[in-house]
Amino acid sequence: MTDTHVVIIGAGLAGLGAAAACRDAGRRAVVLEASGRVGGRAWTDHPKALGGVWFDMGAVWFHDAEHNPMVPIAQAAGDTLLRSDEIRKERTFIGDRIATEAELNAYAQAWPHYEAAAESIIAAEGDVPLAEVTRRLSDDPWAATIEAWEGPVICAVDADRFSTLDWRRNALGGSNLVPDGGIGAFVQRRLTSGLDIRLHTPVVRVRWGGPNGQVIVETASGSITAEACIVTVSTGVLGSGSLVFDPALPASVTEAVHALPMGLAMKVALRATGPDRLDLPLHCSVDRILERQGEALMPFQCWPFGRDYVQGWIGGSVAWDLAKAGEAAAVDYALSYLRRAFGGRVDGLFAGGASLVTHWDADPWVRGAYCYAIPGSALARDRLAEPVADGHLMFAGEACHIGFAGTVAGAWISGQSAATQALAAIGG
Repeated sequence: MTDTHVVIIGAGLAGLGAAAACRDAGRRAVVLEASGRVGGRAWTDHPKALGGVWFDMGAVWFHDAEHNPMVPIAQAAGDTLLRSDEIRKERTFIGDRIATEAELNAYAQAWPHYEAAAESIIAAEGDVPLAEVTRRLSDDPWAATIEAWEGPVICAVDADRFSTLDWRRNALGGSNLVPDGGIGAFVQRRLTSGLDIRLHTPVVRVRWGGPNGQVIVETASGSITAEACIVTVSTGVLGSGSLVFDPALPASVTEAVHALPMGLAMKVALRATGPDRLDLPLHCSVDRILERQGEALMPFQCWPFGRDYVQGWIGGSVAWDLAKAGEAAAVDYALSYLRRAFGGRVDGLFAGGASLVTHWDADPWVRGAYCYAIPGSALARDRLAEPVADGHLMFAGEACHIGFAGTVAGAWISGQSAATQALAAIGG
């Protein structure tokens, strides 16, 4: 006798996507969530430090909106989607000056050149670290900046640790939309209806491979028996060993997990204490051209949607180091980065002001931002998504999707796919 058809571990986008697929198929599913909220890394808060406005602590955008399954859900519900790309202004600095139009044109042309070089290297030699692409383009003055964007800033990992093939398989196109009120609030509002979600219920052990594929999931408050189990926790949690599998998982799964470690992306927001806006328009993105490979890049979004703060992103090893050093170190780093473009005005504007620093490294139910593939292991995403026990045990999440890795869309699609396979395994 089973308690439910499918038990799902984790109420992030993958878990919610899987549960929705079970609901739509008329099958019972129970979602067990360790934390006290749904959404996982899609979390909208209203921090006092920023005046109580909505602020996404993790995920922000519906990437590649033209192909993103979240967009039609939002549109059907009548939600407002903010066209961030269209209202955004950009300022790119070279040293302490704004780049000229000619320099910006050359910079724009360097991106497809860099991508083509990466594709050529993969075709000729197979997978290499992303940093190797930059080394091959040593005469390109823009290559180091592109590497910093595609490695630490976007993919949350230093380029020398990052698979170029994984980057190319997951390069996003199209436009980016922001759900008004925050992406985490959208998830709670639109993606939880009719689902059996149990918060504050961390799973400690998964006993799989029972009679007819039966799975028993153990929590501190008791056990649940199901015909199939879908595990949607991050690779950081899977790799930590805090979730025990009995029997041990096949080598193909554990090897895939270790080939997909967690990166870290940190947000640092600084609230202005005066009227100065650094001669920048509202909703302005500020970045800079780097002088050398391996230099850190911290782009900022200044005065987003007319608000009185700036927020910067830093990723990879610098983010991990700042996380260890503490919030004050992260704020000092952000201020020093802004001074390179705006000088002493920064100190007068933000002195005594409130700040916010995100801490995904310290969340025991995530242990980072999102995963990346180490060089030579881009196919680990495919392997992690493969059925175990003939589909009675499935893994899902942003780590398991090709094309939308690291995004809410990828997690949702992966969860729905895993549910389809699990339901097929149990005859649903």
